[in-house]
Amino acid sequence: MLWSDPPDEPPEELRDAQAKLRRLGIVVATAAVVLMFLVVGR
Repeated sequence: MLWSDPPDEPPEELRDAQAKLRRLGIVVATAAVVLMFLVVGR
């Protein structure tokens, strides 16, 4: 890699989108676990 090459880090909007997707994944996983407990608990 040359010193004149641009940095490999993704642009700001891509990092924001990745963070939102990560948070959405955590929310969906948590909701699935809660729903499983509600269905099994009946």
